[in-house]
Amino acid sequence: MMTLQLSNRLQFIANLISGNVLFADIGSDHAYLPCYVCLQDPHAQSIAGEVAKGPYERALQTVAKYDLHERIDVRLGNGLDIIQTDDRIEEIVIAGMGGTLISTILDNGKEKLQKVNRLIIQPNNNELRVRETFLKLGFLLTDEYILEENNLIYEILVAEKKEVSSKKKDPYDINTKEKQLLFGPILYKEKSSVFIKKWQQERKKLEKTIQQMKRSEDQTVQMKIKSFEERINWIEEVIS
Repeated sequence: MMTLQLSNRLQFIANLISGNVLFADIGSDHAYLPCYVCLQDPHAQSIAGEVAKGPYERALQTVAKYDLHERIDVRLGNGLDIIQTDDRIEEIVIAGMGGTLISTILDNGKEKLQKVNRLIIQPNNNELRVRETFLKLGFLLTDEYILEENNLIYEILVAEKKEVSSKKKDPYDINTKEKQLLFGPILYKEKSSVFIKKWQQERKKLEKTIQQMKRSEDQTVQMKIKSFEERINWIEEVIS
């Protein structure tokens, strides 16, 4: 059987995809993830989306190499535009993009999420924005993971349609929701060593930014400094 080697990050995401499922991988990066999943699971099927011609063609080549063209449909298009009304997509993966871009993709394509049960999202930054988007679109955050690879720290967020996860408890506490959105309600509880390391790094970055901003006399910059200082206080509370 042909196999395909994935990075630890993509391997982790692959393990989160349900068995025997049709999933969409948005921004598929050579279609490595769909090919790996379909090689492991003979009943899995995927739609791989790419917005640019070059990556789209490379994804087609990977699918051809593993002879998976009957189970993986590579499509050229922006975000969730690649999903058609008669596709029975059950899960969507979006990995390796900024949190703001991911949130925009989900928001712009919200009508395409009606039949989708599960979102597996790995933002490169601004996870807060993704958590807010889940709430806005009626998805319940059910799992959060944090891992380190090649000196980079990644968070993976899993959310389910509220009807599907009706037995699952809302992870947010009304009194600390703002903090939980920033740190992740599940990660915040677990406080793993990687989580502590991430927020120590974030604190350093914020302190550096504040030092640079203090040179400005602009009022709006002063307001921003205040909010950054408050965030540093939160970080210190969480990691102490």
